[in-house]
This record gives sequence, C-alpha cells and structure tokens, in this order.
Amino acid sequence: MVLKKISRNVVIIGAGAAGMMCAIEAGKRGRSVILLDHANKLAEKIRISGGGRCNFTNRYVKPENYISENPHFCRSALARFTPHDFIALIEKHGIHYHEKKSGQLFCVDSSQQIIDMLQHECASAGVDWQMPCQVQKIEYISDNAAGHGSKRFLITTERCVIVTDSLVIATGGLSIPQIGASAFGYQVANQFGIRVTPLRPGLVGLTFSADDFTGFKDISGISIDAVVSCDDASFRENVLFTHRGLSGPAILQVSSYWQPGKYLQINILPQLDAGRIFSEHRQSTVLLPNLLARYLPKRFVQIWCSAIFTELSFIAKPIKQYRDNELHQIASRIHDWQIIPSGTTGYKKAEVTLGGVDTHELSSKTMESRRMPGLYFIGEVVDVTGQLGGYNFQWAWSSGYAAGQVV
Repeated sequence: MVLKKISRNVVIIGAGAAGMMCAIEAGKRGRSVILLDHANKLAEKIRISGGGRCNFTNRYVKPENYISENPHFCRSALARFTPHDFIALIEKHGIHYHEKKSGQLFCVDSSQQIIDMLQHECASAGVDWQMPCQVQKIEYISDNAAGHGSKRFLITTERCVIVTDSLVIATGGLSIPQIGASAFGYQVANQFGIRVTPLRPGLVGLTFSADDFTGFKDISGISIDAVVSCDDASFRENVLFTHRGLSGPAILQVSSYWQPGKYLQINILPQLDAGRIFSEHRQSTVLLPNLLARYLPKRFVQIWCSAIFTELSFIAKPIKQYRDNELHQIASRIHDWQIIPSGTTGYKKAEVTLGGVDTHELSSKTMESRRMPGLYFIGEVVDVTGQLGGYNFQWAWSSGYAAGQVV
C-alpha cells in the first residue's frame, strides 16, 4: 500500500505535557502542527500524577531543583516560562488548585482537567493529531530530494508519510512502561549521532538485601518523619517502610542522588536531640526502646533497636544501666543511621528517568540539536530531571514553550 504524503511545518512525536505545550505555542504562531503518539490514552502520566490530582508545578522552582550533567542548561527555559505563567493558563480555564506544602500545586478536582485544558488549547491553535499511531521510520533528506523547499525530515507512520522541516521529540523517558514509556526518543538521538547520558530510574523506591533488612519487612506500611541524606543532598520528609525496602517522599527524593555502593544517612529523630533525651532520663528505670517509643512508632523502634543493638553488641535494658559512651553511640546512630541500598525498584515504579539527551548537544534557548538543524528534544527525554514536587512538569511546560517559539 502506498502511503499518502502530507506536509506540516512541525511534527511533534509524543503527546504528553511537553509535546502538547510545544504544539500549542507553535500553533499560536501560525505554524501547521501535527502531534503523533503511539498510546491509546492521551497523557496518562499527567492523569495518574499526584494521586490523580496532578502536581502540575511548584511556586518556588529554581535551577537548583534539577539534576543534569550540565546543571545550568535549564535556566533559560525556566526563566522564559515560569510557574506563574502556567498558573495564569489554568486560571484562564477556571481550574481550581491548592498548595499542599513547599509550593507544590495540585488540582482540587482531577488531573483530567489539565489534560482537557491542553487539548482545548491545541484545538484553538489548530493542531492536528495522529493517535494512536506508530512511527515506523524517520529519515533526513536533502532540500532538493524533499521537493518541498527547506523541509528536511520524512516521518513514516502507519497512516502516512509526513514531510517537515521541524521535528520535535517529546517521547519522555523509560519510567512507568506499563503506561507506554519507551526508549524511542533515545533511539532517535542515537540515529542522528546525538549523545545520550547514562540512564537510570529516578524518584524511585530503594531496595535492600535480605540480610541487611531483616525485620524491617515486617513493618511494611509504617512511616516516620526523617532527614535522609546522600552526599550533599538532604531531604526531610516521610520515610515509608515497604516489603522490599524503603519508599516515601524522602527516599524518592534522595534516590535521584544515590548511586550503587553509596550509603544513606538517616536521622530518625530530626526534631529532637537524642543525647539530651537520654541525659534527661539518665536515672530512669524505663527500658531504652520503651523510651524511644514515646517519640517513634513502637514497632519501628523494636526492629530498629534490635538491629542497632546487634551491631553494637548491646542489649535492651533500663537507661540507668547504660554507660555514657554506650548512650552516646546509640544517640549517634539515631541521628546518623547509615544503610546501603542494594538497588531500586526499577523503572516500573520510578516517577522519572535520570539522564537523557546530552544537553551539551542542544541549544538551551530553543532545545534544537546543535548538530542536526530542525531536530528538537524537550521534556523528560532530555538530561534534565527535577526533584519531587511539581518540578518535572514545570520542566515539561518550560522546555515545550521554548521549542514552540522557534519551530
């Protein structure tokens, strides 16, 4: 079967947050735009985010909230389309939102409102769609061979062949493959000789070997307020114990900075001074685990004390029977519990993919490839990864906007 050939100013592969934002902005400039996506359902990552209410941005976005081999790359795009710009867009559509904590903004009702808003804006901008639609081949052709002026790319889909001079890759990362994530964007980069930095799961739970985590699996579902650190990164949030290891906001945050072989430092009593507590109860006959259970979940204290006492060759006994140096050692462990994860729960559970298309290969102003004019990469496929709390969606909006101004 001979496929029909059509021409568009802009082809965007990937109809997620970044792809739709780029399509909207390009369409508003009068460009003819077509969005391609292989998924059956539109923007599933938006729909499931934030427990179904979409943490769509953070009021306090800073470049320091992002991880990249080129940490300054994100500055330009973030400055040109800010959280306030996206807030203005959702307010225009009458979407109610609220701030949970630390600037994190969520829809009051449903994340579907964000998807509907983006679809409406795409329609207003005259954006065409092919979805679901598999991209079968991407070719780079000379101007003369194209027969369409300056157009450079031929995109063959299962429906047609599209000729374009601007191709935008907004296909996301490897995280959550069960909703359609794939390596397509990285394959396109490789096809055109564009470097991709090492990839790994980010914002993900951490696992531990059975020997290191004996007992803790029995308290799955318990969470504690803690400060979790790895190298120079430190976060105070809840830590959740699971049957496989640790999760919860603090662990998800620090997981993006953790590398195999590194240890985590966990302060399980960040709001208090364990040494002072022991000093105040120095002559008490209460058992030390029972004292700690006044400040932490009892089941956690039982397992934690068992593990630490085994390590220190201590036994549970009344506070007054410990020597000062023994109490000092226990207090030290409370504020600096060091454990080494064995791995992560993988892309299936990860919220994002760390690494991606090397930002040294792209213009920070336009997201265009330096070596392949007319080829753009935006959103999660790029080596820019935000912390938990709305930062990754803001990068999608900002990078999509930046490319949308020039494609």
